[in-house]
Amino acid sequence: MSRFEEEYLRITIEQFRHFKKRAEDGMQQLSEDELHWKPSGESNNIAILIKHLSGNMHSRWVDFLTTDGEKTYRKRDREFIEGNESKEHLMQIWNEGWTLLFNTIENLKAEDLVRSVTLRQQPLSVLQAIQTEVAHIGYHVGQILYIGKQIRDKEWKILSIPKKSLGESND
Repeated sequence: MSRFEEEYLRITIEQFRHFKKRAEDGMQQLSEDELHWKPSGESNNIAILIKHLSGNMHSRWVDFLTTDGEKTYRKRDREFIEGNESKEHLMQIWNEGWTLLFNTIENLKAEDLVRSVTLRQQPLSVLQAIQTEVAHIGYHVGQILYIGKQIRDKEWKILSIPKKSLGESND
């Protein structure tokens, strides 16, 4: 594997691990009921986002190099139906999806990055497919954390660099 490909895969795996941990650190702060809280009728709650990300990972990362990333067995619209799933169940499907993602990406070879795969019957390179997933997961992890902060407000434990108090220097 060339240095670029090794570095790209290492950075990508590291980024996915960061997304997973950041989301889990946020979800850990919330009760089961709070995972089902919606700011409005048309909004998604965290439970729905977990189901959607898990469904996406189950579809994209099973037989990644050989089958379309949008599997016929996936029922995407069902991922957005509000249910009363337990926190334990939500975390189980969350972890199953991540296991599929990591097992696939950690076993890619240098030559795989330029291979063509399909997503919704459209060809794209493995590199493009990975980047699409980085953006997709990053987007929804941001939503999870935003919703969590809305719920917990001042009780929310900041997961990144906290804001400085007024009067403190930015140095």
